[in-house]
Amino acid sequence: MKKYAFLFSLILIFIQMSCNTPSKPVSDDLPPSWPANAIWYQIFVERFNNGDPTNDPKPENIRSDTSYLVPTDWKMSEWGSDWHATTKQEAGWMKKNKKNFGDILQLRRYGGDLQGIIDKLDYLSDLGVTAIYLNPINDAPSLHKYDARSYHHVDVNFGPDPEGDNLLIASEIPDDPSTWKWTSADRLFLKLVEELHHRKMHVIVDYSWNHTGTEFWAWKDLVKNQEKSKYKDWYEIIAFNNPGTPDNEFSYKGWANVKSLPEIKKVDVRSPRRSGHPYEGNINEPAKKHIFDVAKRWLAPDGDTAKGIDGFRLDVADQVPMGFWRDFNKEVKTIKPEAYLVGEIWWASFPDTLMNPVPYVNDHVFDAVMFYQVYRPAKYFFSKSNYPMDARQFRDSLLYQWNRLPAPYRNGMMNVSATHDSPRLLTCFNNPGKYKYQSNVYDNPAYQAGKPDPETYARARLYLVHQFTSVGAPHIWNGDEMGMWGADDPDCRKPLWWGECDFQPETRAQSKKKAVVSDTVGFNREHYDFYKKLIRIRTENPVLSHGAITFIKADGKILAYKRSDPGHEILVIFNTGSMPESFLLPGGGNYTNLMDQTQVSGNKITLGPLSATILKKNQ
Repeated sequence: MKKYAFLFSLILIFIQMSCNTPSKPVSDDLPPSWPANAIWYQIFVERFNNGDPTNDPKPENIRSDTSYLVPTDWKMSEWGSDWHATTKQEAGWMKKNKKNFGDILQLRRYGGDLQGIIDKLDYLSDLGVTAIYLNPINDAPSLHKYDARSYHHVDVNFGPDPEGDNLLIASEIPDDPSTWKWTSADRLFLKLVEELHHRKMHVIVDYSWNHTGTEFWAWKDLVKNQEKSKYKDWYEIIAFNNPGTPDNEFSYKGWANVKSLPEIKKVDVRSPRRSGHPYEGNINEPAKKHIFDVAKRWLAPDGDTAKGIDGFRLDVADQVPMGFWRDFNKEVKTIKPEAYLVGEIWWASFPDTLMNPVPYVNDHVFDAVMFYQVYRPAKYFFSKSNYPMDARQFRDSLLYQWNRLPAPYRNGMMNVSATHDSPRLLTCFNNPGKYKYQSNVYDNPAYQAGKPDPETYARARLYLVHQFTSVGAPHIWNGDEMGMWGADDPDCRKPLWWGECDFQPETRAQSKKKAVVSDTVGFNREHYDFYKKLIRIRTENPVLSHGAITFIKADGKILAYKRSDPGHEILVIFNTGSMPESFLLPGGGNYTNLMDQTQVSGNKITLGPLSATILKKNQ
């Protein structure tokens, strides 16, 4: 056994050394340097902040051929209303149309817009954010905007003049960029980009090139003209309608069988297409040209890259062929070499197997992926879980993920914990079940969707210490820093809990006794200050963004690692157990505790239960 233990130790040393030793990149091209320093903040515009009530959506703005019926008496929801309560108006609509509460949640609008972001730029600067990731802002009827009406325009209700913008859009030839105009919403977005750049913040925008919505101009022409449409080859059509029969045979492929999201046609497919796996092929040429024109419009408005966005977050990347991604990468980098491309790759097989990021992270495809692969083991190590990991297992999981990526790309990975597609961080930690599996009360009545208990806050903050001191760029889902909780979509998309707003308590049924309980909601200053402190520690210590990582201890509930470069060393220690634990400081104690600015002397430190510390070695 001693022989095998010795061999395992040698293997672990080799793995750790390879993580800290720059390996040969896949080519001489390198990813952009700025994402390694980023503090990402993801904004879901419709629920972020209503800065301009005059542009609030009307029924005609949110109506589409395949969406929920919009009642004629539909009204905006109030920002501070009880998320779980059904208004009298909603109850009548639900009963009349035989819909459930989930349908109501999809129909609700709260009026978030671009002016709302501009109004909160001081808040984001004060927090320490350096990079913004915007969920789709393209014109679309839904709250999430993945069902594009137009790729090349910002949603009309995100700008100051929806009616005027619709008239401008109608005057264009949508597949001819020379006729495209700048709407008031487009111009307000460019103003936002300018303001962000002035504050030294980068900004990327979310797009799905896999599908459009049924209100998209090319799709509407195809539905009307069928095989005579000039866009008949843009989409995955199964069968056109035969006018010689009484039936409508028109059939097409929607993403994930969702008919409101018709898929753009894939061509030259040369390998099996399986969700969760890369495949070879491309997108049909006319649609591809349009996508490239849209990308250029936002990267270099009127030919000026300084006025444009800094990259793209790319939705459902596994559904799009690799040939297209290589061509898209080349096109984007030709326009703006420092643009950042981050792909969404997630499940190879839900809920047990995450995708392999390796084929996607290189100079030909993406600069990074949303790195769920390092969050899932962190949830199992730091939270109170039915699938617990000890420190050694967690360390090995991280080393495995980092070491299968090219070295230049590791520091720029987007380290997500919660997004618009997953439970909020606090709620994820408040439930011991499998990550993202049955993570709402609709699928699992026992799921805890309300205010977390005190232990959950403590454990989530342990994870945050790790997230802001680990390899890769930390990412914040808007509202998590406010202490918001919420189950999986749609409950993770509540209006943000701004301190100046008044909120009704959240009422919910207790799963076991079915008793109605009430949670007081609102901005959590203590939680916000904890985020702000960690952001300051990371930004003031670049070694946390670029330094090598070395694990000092990984035993049971104790995890310790250091980040170092030739002139700096920071030691991070965690005690995830329920008892105090002592830790021997390597080389003796001569550190500053960055959490409270106290000095640490001696060769030993004791950490209380569920606690962590960040120690900077004094020079």
